[in-house]
Amino acid sequence: MKILGISGLYHDSAAALCVDGEIIAAAHEERYTRIKHDTSFPENAIRFCLKEAGIMPEFLDMVVYYDNPFLTLDRWTHNLLAVKREHLQQYVNGTIDSVFKEKLWINKLAESHMGTFAMSGKLYAVKHHMSHAASAFYPSPFESAAILTIDGVGEWATTAISHGKGPDIDMLAQINYPDSIGLLYAAFTYFCGFKVNSGEYKLMGLAPYGRPVYADTIKNNLIDIRPDGSYSLNMEYFDYFDGGMMTGEKFQGLFGGEARKMESRITRREVDLAASIQKVTNEVIVLLAKQAKKLTGEKNLCMAGGVALNCVANAALMREKIFDSIWIQPASGDAGGALGAALYAEYSISKRKRMFGEGQKGSLLGEGFTHERAMLELDGFGAKYTVHKKSELYAKAAELLNQGKIIGFFKGRSEFGPRALGARSIIADPRNSKMQSRLNLDTKFRESFRPFAPAVLAEKAHEWFDIDCESPYMLFTADVRKEKLNDFAPKDWYNDDSNSIDLLPIVNTVRSEIPAVTHVDNSARLQTVNKNDNPDFYALIESFDRLTGCPVVVNTSFNIRGEPIVNTPSEAYICFMRMGMDALVIEDMLLIKEEQPELAEEFARRNDYGLD
Repeated sequence: MKILGISGLYHDSAAALCVDGEIIAAAHEERYTRIKHDTSFPENAIRFCLKEAGIMPEFLDMVVYYDNPFLTLDRWTHNLLAVKREHLQQYVNGTIDSVFKEKLWINKLAESHMGTFAMSGKLYAVKHHMSHAASAFYPSPFESAAILTIDGVGEWATTAISHGKGPDIDMLAQINYPDSIGLLYAAFTYFCGFKVNSGEYKLMGLAPYGRPVYADTIKNNLIDIRPDGSYSLNMEYFDYFDGGMMTGEKFQGLFGGEARKMESRITRREVDLAASIQKVTNEVIVLLAKQAKKLTGEKNLCMAGGVALNCVANAALMREKIFDSIWIQPASGDAGGALGAALYAEYSISKRKRMFGEGQKGSLLGEGFTHERAMLELDGFGAKYTVHKKSELYAKAAELLNQGKIIGFFKGRSEFGPRALGARSIIADPRNSKMQSRLNLDTKFRESFRPFAPAVLAEKAHEWFDIDCESPYMLFTADVRKEKLNDFAPKDWYNDDSNSIDLLPIVNTVRSEIPAVTHVDNSARLQTVNKNDNPDFYALIESFDRLTGCPVVVNTSFNIRGEPIVNTPSEAYICFMRMGMDALVIEDMLLIKEEQPELAEEFARRNDYGLD
């Protein structure tokens, strides 16, 4: 059986291909079009997946869309009847294309890209939250598990509890639109001056700078949380239902004025709002998990949906020890729905006997490049490089890191999901107290407050962080161990009631032996690196450990602000030349910035970086 799953026409389009239950390939459309969170039909991602499997479209057995367009139409129609008269035209103008132009005719769109003959009788649609549930359960190592899926909205559902057992998934409970913890979090993302559907991780990163002083205000006015984790929103405070904006005038009145303008100065209000909504989100997710445990009786939990990327909430859930083990789909957003749709068809429709053991393959499911192809692309720029054996290459890279250099690392197949996991990464020395600011301001051209993730050798993670499980996909935070922390000045900024807050000196405080990856609350969003999942990235960190005694490196995504993660050697080289990086590893080649010729004008650094 050869099954292709596709997602898109909303945000984060992607494709995934499974053959006889094995995940062969999965990729984001944005990596090819260079449009972040691309919504278009994933033709390039499909082309890659088919190429990776060596098959033509006509040899596919099934093509499965991650969403049921008719249920989305049903929600749109019900909304239309409920919209206030003064907002009716705005609602129709803003939503009609997304419902009627493409999604409803997904069969025709697929035929136009893949051929009528190839698609004849092969297109299926899976409910949105079932796609999420399948993406979480089937690649997990569990024979049976509770499944929790939480996002903004998919068709009607915003939150669902399911039970996975063998090849089957049964949905047990569901919360429907407009009640959505994902959209509540998005409303605060918008109100704090960040982009919805991409800036939520900024809000999460901002939260530790603040105090949750608005948490009770949120619970008393915006959301009614029940003991079983179910909840409802007070729609008097929101405009996303019919007004075209996330928040309304009553929301502004509740929190002291208009939303922060993008790129303007962050004030005390924003950091406290971030801390408050994070606390409320943690509470809801913990209650939902307890209900999932009650309904299923399972000892393991799987999670997916955009809210499952909130690693702070995931860590809060882990600390509760409701479940013995938690496995979260690394591509938890809509892109992962493509994978879930294919896997659901593989097991629940085709009734294939389920394969066990983690099937995600380290999420290194995207495109890879041979040495010859990489060299050919670099030669096109006149790039200067040296070729090395692996051990020598990683020893040289470790020495450069030890000298305070920032390195681009491009190796093997790219990651599926929003996190760079050591295949398309920028890496640096976490012991350098200036590295976080340098990476944010001079390398990635983004806000100074944003934290960076540590990548640590899995077997040594417990020596540096308070964690007793692996975190291969950067989906949990953990505290830096107390013996690695430094004494530093009291947090005067934390108790300052003035509306002004200067984040840069707070960021630059040296809190631990690895300050570049220690957030203001002494936590870190860590990636544990296993030798079997990513042997090349493991070998590099191991070389750095041998040289320095530190088994940790800074790991951030290989991209400039506002652009997707690089996908090809050419994109990596251009990005390297435009950013504040010192060296670049592409496969077995090492490039030093100062040895490179000047980049041609059409590729030179721009000043108009997009918002992310």
